[in-house]
Amino acid sequence: MTSGELNLWELMLGASLPVQVVMALLLAASVWSWWIIFRKKAVIAQATKTANEFEERFWSGADLAQLYREVSNRGRPSEGLEGVFEAGFREFARMRQRRQNDSRTLLEGSQRAMRVALSREVDKLEQNLNNLATVGSISPYVGLFGTVWGIMVAFHGLAAVKEATIAMVAPGISEALIATAMGLFAAIPAVIFYNRFSNAVERIELRYDTFQEEFSSILQRQAHSEEH
Repeated sequence: MTSGELNLWELMLGASLPVQVVMALLLAASVWSWWIIFRKKAVIAQATKTANEFEERFWSGADLAQLYREVSNRGRPSEGLEGVFEAGFREFARMRQRRQNDSRTLLEGSQRAMRVALSREVDKLEQNLNNLATVGSISPYVGLFGTVWGIMVAFHGLAAVKEATIAMVAPGISEALIATAMGLFAAIPAVIFYNRFSNAVERIELRYDTFQEEFSSILQRQAHSEEH
């Protein structure tokens, strides 16, 4: 096992400069994608947790004005469902204070504020997902470039040799194939987690949309009751 690892390391160090550059780029891309993966996993888990906690409080029958005061007086920006709720109720209360009693106008203003907040929250969840997609789609081709270059160099070295043997080209081909392996090593996790996180973000976005519709219905009933 130790010998095999040492040979692999020696092949990487003994590779031609372009292949070494390719390997370094792929290693950096892999480290970067794993950083994104761990960070994004924590962000999505936190968004799901806060959504569960807020929905439990919201649907427990708490007074909306009191809930708004609790959310807005925390001394930090609201996130997730709390942010959508705060934006919608703030606009609803602001327009009501202006003696705007038309229920349709009240509802449209609140919905507009919630859409902006929802879009902002989804943008946060989607941040860096495009980078994972880039690593997943480009890494195999970068690795393939290193492979083609390494094989080209290996066969070019046979030009001045009268009798070629497999032992003469084997090291060059081996170092070239390492580039392909590293490209796949960087790409496969990036593609897997990109798909996973994209589905998770879509589910959370659908959850936010559903809450927005339900909250809009509650505000509409309040506006109608005040109008009459």
